[in-house]
Amino acid sequence: MGSFSLTHWIIVLIIVVLIFGTKKLRNVGKDLGGAVHDFKQGLNEGTDGKNAEKDDVIEHKKDEDKA
Repeated sequence: MGSFSLTHWIIVLIIVVLIFGTKKLRNVGKDLGGAVHDFKQGLNEGTDGKNAEKDDVIEHKKDEDKA
């Protein structure tokens, strides 16, 4: 009862395509794909500069201890 069958999903897909149109759905897909790509790239860049960030944090903690 809680799950939908394949025919339900096909009907929902047809209604969504009729409401939004294929061009708008294509643009949404491109935007979502670009966001995921940028997110993954940001994660990879964050791991590259990890050692430099650790040094900055350690120096900052030393400054706090002196004050």
